[in-house]
Amino acid sequence: MNDKEMREPLFSYLENTQEKLRIFEELAIRKSIADVVVVKENTLTGIEIKSDRDTYTRLATQIKDYDHFFDYNYIAVGKSHIKQVHKHIPPKWGILCIYNSNGDIVVEEVRKPQPNTHTKVKYQIKLLWRLELNNILAKNNLPKYKQKSKLFVKQKILEKLPEDVLKQNLCYELFERDYTLLY
Repeated sequence: MNDKEMREPLFSYLENTQEKLRIFEELAIRKSIADVVVVKENTLTGIEIKSDRDTYTRLATQIKDYDHFFDYNYIAVGKSHIKQVHKHIPPKWGILCIYNSNGDIVVEEVRKPQPNTHTKVKYQIKLLWRLELNNILAKNNLPKYKQKSKLFVKQKILEKLPEDVLKQNLCYELFERDYTLLY
């Protein structure tokens, strides 16, 4: 299976097996692009897709980048990778296998992910747009910092809000992200 063929079954699987969520595709994270990001109330999950046509060439860098941003991580692979993939990823990463079985596309959770203890909200806040940072400032009765840089605003939010409050705000903003506001 190729990447494109794997995505829709993966999205259906996620929507059918998890409660309230929002799915993003192709988010920039450090030197990598996260194939799939799942936003829930208080967690961010990254999913790297390795189709049957992919290699593990960039995977070491992708793992480092995913581990900076996401509370949980999965690798979603085609059937050709299932016997070897565990050798290429940390034990805390989950494994999903997506394959064709007699004309039906199957998504199988081979291994559940463990919590990623490396990530911090200071990395995750980098995913937010300035408008979303402004929303967090307003919700928490913080100054607007209109003339300050995005970096300055992120730093102030990190200083002023407890991590659990910021995490909930961050997930809410990503969940409610409106791409029409870009135009």
